[in-house]
Amino acid sequence: MDMGIALPQYGTHARPEVISAFARDAEDAGFDSLWVGDRSLAPVSPSDLYPGHTPDVPYPPQYKTFLDPLVVLTLAAASTHRARLGTSTLNAPWYPALLLARSLTSLDLASGGRLDPGLGIGWLRDEYTAVNADFDKRGALLEEILDVLDAYWTQEEFAHEGTHWTIPRSYVGLRPAAPGGPPVYLGGFSPAAMRRIGRRAAGWVGTVLPEPAYTALWDTARRAADEAGRDPDALRRLIRYNPAPGVGVPEIADTLLGMRELGAEGCFVDLQQSTREPKEALDLGIQVLERVQAR
Repeated sequence: MDMGIALPQYGTHARPEVISAFARDAEDAGFDSLWVGDRSLAPVSPSDLYPGHTPDVPYPPQYKTFLDPLVVLTLAAASTHRARLGTSTLNAPWYPALLLARSLTSLDLASGGRLDPGLGIGWLRDEYTAVNADFDKRGALLEEILDVLDAYWTQEEFAHEGTHWTIPRSYVGLRPAAPGGPPVYLGGFSPAAMRRIGRRAAGWVGTVLPEPAYTALWDTARRAADEAGRDPDALRRLIRYNPAPGVGVPEIADTLLGMRELGAEGCFVDLQQSTREPKEALDLGIQVLERVQAR
């Protein structure tokens, strides 16, 4: 199982000056991948609660400070050579499809083809309002974005006529590092999201879940892949774990090893909600990495 760690990006870890060194040290320590998330704002009176939260604490308070994910990955790309660079997840419907294609292709090239874009649709209506996107059509927006990415990465001339975007026939001189572009992973926890993964994605960027829910969701994706004429065994699972404050190295490692037993091809730890400093997060992450590798 590949092991990754989240880059300093939000809360007390949102310190651009440490990102390059953190990424380099994480790669040197043996991490296989480096990760970012995506939040656009932290409403004072949010329209929706983050899963598992209450009106008193509607979302993790660390979300009040959040660096741009693609900027963070660009800094990491420039200071590393081997580690994959992932987004879990980039909320694709916030972005114009063509500009997202340009940004992802540029980052893929800048990293030498190490980009693993994980795309999602988010959970907070306020964020859609702020960027003038339709929350109720977020699934359809993502589907159309996937169409644009596929065309942008595979055609030297392409046009798009869709429900949400119209792109005139144009030359595409910007080519991804590998034919077909980087592998696109998708997030989500609904049956519709898992079916989309089976039909269209390289795999799932998920989170640690109880075994029955995890297995049921993954079975849905596999069935959808089979029905679409794709190989279910080719789908990959990249699983995020956000330990609560106070959870120690043995417990974190055991959780990740449990995901390995369930077949996850990759896991990464996001320690920005359980530590205050990037160095503390990296030191803790390295201890977890060593414990997992030893077993």
